[in-house]
Amino acid sequence: MEASPVRPTFLNLPPEKRERIIAAALAEFADKGYEQASLNAVVAASGIAKGSLYQYFTDKQGIFLYLFEVAVGVVRRTLLTVKEETREADVFTRLEKSLLAGVDFIRRHPRLFGLYLRILYDQRTPRRQELLAAVRRFAADYFASLVRQGLSRGEIRAGVSPETAIFLLDAVFDRFLQGVAMPAFDVTLGLNQADAREVAARGRELIGLVRRGLAPPETV
Repeated sequence: MEASPVRPTFLNLPPEKRERIIAAALAEFADKGYEQASLNAVVAASGIAKGSLYQYFTDKQGIFLYLFEVAVGVVRRTLLTVKEETREADVFTRLEKSLLAGVDFIRRHPRLFGLYLRILYDQRTPRRQELLAAVRRFAADYFASLVRQGLSRGEIRAGVSPETAIFLLDAVFDRFLQGVAMPAFDVTLGLNQADAREVAARGRELIGLVRRGLAPPETV
């Protein structure tokens, strides 16, 4: 079993101090990328001694991997809330709510999403393929539960391949959210500069297209 990147001494710190260190490290890695991130800057921003950092984490890579765990945890809790709140809704309503929750997540946690973008586009990121595969598996598991429900309720037409539907949803969601976060990745909808109402309208429009592609013809 692989050792944890974080030491018990960090987990035993007061919550306020832990959050301060996490915020400082996240700002450094998300803004500069793994190679350019400076542990000295993390130490200065969090107000701790440099030696303390190595009492809390195995090394620079350990800090980075722990931040990845933190980011996945926040995303997991966000989507679990959406899943519970929309449990009785149809699959396309649940997808719309999930997409808009992703937009809200980016607005509230831009550096957590920025960390994902660094992993996605910076090939010098350590264990990059492993981390990206973990993100895709997490997304696939989430969409799989919604697709299974949609098929069992007849909201998605019989004969649709669940695997293909999951791939489609993952691609659509990821591309939409990147457009919200990065203006260079959206030259058609202007999501990055749009207000919340416009982004929500575009999200509904997009899920409407998905619905017309996946729902039984008589329900569209």
